[in-house]
Amino acid sequence: MLRQDVVAFLDERFPPALAEPWDRSGLQVGPLSAPCRRVTVALDLSLPLASGLDGVDLVVTHHPLLFRPLERVLPETPSGAKLKALLSAGTALYAVHTPYDVAHGGLGEVLAALLSLTDVRPLAPRGRLLKLVVFVPQGHEDAVAHALFRAGAGGIGNYTHCSFRAPGTGTFLPGAGARPFLGEVGREERAPEVRLETVVPGERVPAVLRAMKDAHPYEEVAYDLYPLEIPPGRHGLGRVGELPEPMRATEVVSAFGEGLRAEPRAVYGDLDRTVRRVAVCGGSGGSLVGEALAAGAELYLTGELGYHDGLGAAEGGLAAVAFGHRETEAPFVGHVARLLRERFPTLEVEER
Repeated sequence: MLRQDVVAFLDERFPPALAEPWDRSGLQVGPLSAPCRRVTVALDLSLPLASGLDGVDLVVTHHPLLFRPLERVLPETPSGAKLKALLSAGTALYAVHTPYDVAHGGLGEVLAALLSLTDVRPLAPRGRLLKLVVFVPQGHEDAVAHALFRAGAGGIGNYTHCSFRAPGTGTFLPGAGARPFLGEVGREERAPEVRLETVVPGERVPAVLRAMKDAHPYEEVAYDLYPLEIPPGRHGLGRVGELPEPMRATEVVSAFGEGLRAEPRAVYGDLDRTVRRVAVCGGSGGSLVGEALAAGAELYLTGELGYHDGLGAAEGGLAAVAFGHRETEAPFVGHVARLLRERFPTLEVEER
């Protein structure tokens, strides 16, 4: 297999289109067209890791190595030494940062699963939802629709294969060089067509359009894409959900810390209370205190929490606990490594 095969799998699970505007996820160093036999998954590219890259074809990290513009690359600096090591070893570096934080099935679900939360939804929804309208000759609408659905269109809540169809008449006049599916060059044609409508998550648009054009019988496909105000609802920062049964907040904090193998670093509010609705967010979660309050959470578990954010949470009736930035994002390593082993059984995957 090639490195790009591994990256394509990661992009499918954690679409780059979901990256926050300020993020620098994606390919950072090296080519992806080379063979891939050994992958290392790490939270960061540390100096010890960079010093032992011989035989490693691809490093997948959560945090990007190149985040801010570099004015110079000097081998005696940490960043310069890491770049030199990557280039010398011929190793590619690929970062899956906020796409992993935001995507459904990423960090949010991993953290929520530590508490067996149910009815889990994002605290701060991300992503776009669009409506696709395509005009199809009668008799071909089912084939085109199912191609769209297979590519990721047509999902609304717990329902899939959602579409709307209305009959109408299409007109066109094939010009010189055209190869019309219906009609003849130089003669205006009127054809019975179906207006086929469905919804498409923003990150699936390229794949859906490719599938549409491959399945459509026309040489030139007439279609429209309309942005919708409705958020997709699957992706976003943080998660909020319900505990299987009410518990004392101290017990929830203990269970979460045990799952992370971490201890609380800061506590705000009353933990000697019974809670049911819990919000979680890895990394720097202080900015989502307002979203946690708005979602009706009674307990908020995150990585970093500034003093004023914590105070605001407590004054709003929300108990908030910080476990550390690294500690709440560390599950990335084991989770992504497991996904790669399951998808590529012959790939050697190392966790660091």
